[in-house]
Parts: sequence; structure tokens; C-alpha cells
Amino acid sequence: MKRFDNQVNAGSMADIAFLLLIFFLVTTTIDVDKGITVKLPPWTDEPIAEDVIKRNVLSVKVNRNDELLVRGEVVPISRLKERTIEFILNPDQRTDMPRSPRVAVISLQNDRETSYETYIAVYNELKAAYNNIRQEEALKRYGKAYENLNKEAKKAIRKDIPLVISEAEPTDFALK
Repeated sequence: MKRFDNQVNAGSMADIAFLLLIFFLVTTTIDVDKGITVKLPPWTDEPIAEDVIKRNVLSVKVNRNDELLVRGEVVPISRLKERTIEFILNPDQRTDMPRSPRVAVISLQNDRETSYETYIAVYNELKAAYNNIRQEEALKRYGKAYENLNKEAKKAIRKDIPLVISEAEPTDFALK
């Protein structure tokens, strides 16, 4: 009597597993956190006069106790947006503020022990100030909200009101 062999041919199992692996690698998308996007100002070799630098820079410092120092004055975070808008637009044409929003620079510096929540709150207030200014400009120029403008109109407003936040290396300092 002849006996039958009860084996399953597994020669192509490795090929199938490899094809499935390739399929899942190709079709799977991996979400990458982008973080906070910041556009750095362009590099220039031109020397800049010291008085122009001071005039165009809004210095914002946050200490280890999460207290804010804006241009040498202690300011609550709730007033940062208002102070930033006033600085960028300079409605009273003060000589210690920029002549135009195009040259305004926000300098942000944190203590190494500043809490992450405060850092984000300060950054959000600075971004909100720019968003508010751009919104007002869009309404004034086009009669529409900024988010409803076409690409060219948004680009024109961003050119006139560029968001320039310069972040300095974190340090160890306290408000004096």
C-alpha cells in the first residue's frame, strides 16, 4: 500500500510575507509633527546702525518664574498682544519704535527654566498680534477676512507685515 505525504508546500510563503511587508511600507503614511514654524530673517553682511536696531526690536524676555519683561518693563502676558500691535504699527509715530511693520523684529528670549506652557502662551500672543494686524489690513484693503483672501492678496499682506520673531539662545537670568 502506498502512503501519501501530508506536507504543505511553503516555498512561496516567504515571498508572500515579503510582498505584504512591502505593500504596508509603501501605503502607510507617517504623520510628522512640524512644531512651530518660524521663518528666519535673511542674512545680510551690511552693517546696521545701533539706534536702528534698538528702534526696530521689541525685546521680550521670560524668566524662570514665568514673568515677562517687554522692553525693560514687567508686563502680564494678557497685555503682550496689545503691546506688540502697538509696537509693530507705531500709530503715534514714536521715534523709539519702527517706522514700518516691514522692519519690526520681535526678539524672544527665555530662561532655561521657563515653563513650556508660558513659552507657548507668549508665542501664541505674539502670533495673535500679527494675525490681528493682518486681519485688519485685509479688511481695510480688500473688505474681506484674511483667511478668505486669495494667495496673491495674502502674499501682499505678508510682504507688508512680515512675521519676524527672533529667538535667542535660552539663558539664566532673573527680572531685575
